[in-house]
Amino acid sequence: MQIYINETPVTVPEQAALSEAITAFAAKPPFAAAVNGHFVAQQDYAHTALKEGDRVDILAPIQGG
Repeated sequence: MQIYINETPVTVPEQAALSEAITAFAAKPPFAAAVNGHFVAQQDYAHTALKEGDRVDILAPIQGG
């Protein structure tokens, strides 16, 4: 199925979990993830099922000062 990670189309297996999508995208920690605009706690990544067309945002912390 096709989902979008940071607006980039990514193909993942049917009924993939968020953790699988993050692995497919090769995200490097630290980061936070949201599905369709809703933050998902890290401990829930493996239990968050994705659906066709879902939009995943992977956000890295920004330092400044």
